[in-house]
Amino acid sequence: MSKYKSLVAHTAVVCIVLLPVLTGIGQDDHTTEAPTGFDDATNGMVDQATHDTDRVTFFQEVDVAPKGLGPIFNGTSCAGCHQSPKTGGTSDTTEQRAGHLDDHGKFQNPSITINDGKDVIPDRSLVNASAICPQAQERVPSTETIRATRATPSVLGDGFVEAVPDHTLQTIARMQAVQTGGLIHGEAIEVPVLEAPGTTRVGRFGWKDQHASLLSFAADAYLNEQGITTRLFPQDVTTVCESNTADDPEDTPGADGLADIDHFAQFMRAAKAPPRDTAAASQPDAQAGSQVFDGIGCNLCHVRSMKTAPAGTSINGGTFTVPDAIGGKIIHPYSDFLLHDVGTGDGIVQNGPEDTAHKLRTAPLWGLHGHTHYMHDLGSSSAGDAILRHGGEATMVINRFKALGERQKGQLLQFLKSL
Repeated sequence: MSKYKSLVAHTAVVCIVLLPVLTGIGQDDHTTEAPTGFDDATNGMVDQATHDTDRVTFFQEVDVAPKGLGPIFNGTSCAGCHQSPKTGGTSDTTEQRAGHLDDHGKFQNPSITINDGKDVIPDRSLVNASAICPQAQERVPSTETIRATRATPSVLGDGFVEAVPDHTLQTIARMQAVQTGGLIHGEAIEVPVLEAPGTTRVGRFGWKDQHASLLSFAADAYLNEQGITTRLFPQDVTTVCESNTADDPEDTPGADGLADIDHFAQFMRAAKAPPRDTAAASQPDAQAGSQVFDGIGCNLCHVRSMKTAPAGTSINGGTFTVPDAIGGKIIHPYSDFLLHDVGTGDGIVQNGPEDTAHKLRTAPLWGLHGHTHYMHDLGSSSAGDAILRHGGEATMVINRFKALGERQKGQLLQFLKSL
């Protein structure tokens, strides 16, 4: 038996044995597939009219000064960064982060002076691209030698991801280390749930897994991407050129009792998961490529399937109960939602410990057929280029990829195009 065939056989056995353990899917489970589609339809958590209202808030509401935009920001609406191929998807928009290492080699957030040196924005790695006035405009100081570009991730299907139990992700991390002798070892970090002070949960949203709750995620984005304060983040990053300098949040409840961040979170929770390209998936080469994907070990981190918690489960510190439309659903994200060092880390530390500086969340591959660029920085223009950029924990898998014949490589790429 060739070396490649031996590797494939070994990995295939692992997939068969570990899949129920990793994903929480057992043979006796009465589960259903999560609904998928790029059709702007609700997944059933709310009715279509409510979902449309939430989508309009997410997509069409453009914030301007003095309504609340800024003083520093990256965009004027959620859809400015989440619009391809449908509302909530990805885009070619990127943001910049920066920092430096102290004398002990630990990452430090920058302190950026603005307003001709009269004001300082301290302890924040995000550097906004725009400002409502020249005095508030940020520029990366020369002292910040760590500079990183990050792409906007899709939020479609994230309602199901939010409902995946912590223990599922923690078990995946443990079993990866067992299976590979420690070569692959995803890290699950506990992060604060902002709407439940004092509560933590395993992070799963953002390139650094900095949030576990979609409401926390929405509030963070509203402040840091659009400069709008909320009940979870009531203070502006800076008050330079800010008309509202009070600590009162700019995002307040409307007639329905919901603030914008509530509509954003509800939209994400009710959105369908990204669909497969069924025509591409039915092709023989794509089906053969699916076997190659497992055979060389891509599925160890890009986990095919997992199950959400049962309906009625209380999560996020008791602030959200998993509804019937989301609970007990099988999803196919092709991600473990864990942090890994695959040689492309950006050096930035956020909610995690110092060892996460060069780790990034495994990119979910569902909806990949709608992408034009790849990786966390959009630095790869093809899936093949993205594969070859992997190193670190992925070295073993990438060496197997390099050992494939050209036909098998092509089959793998055809499979990826179907996701």
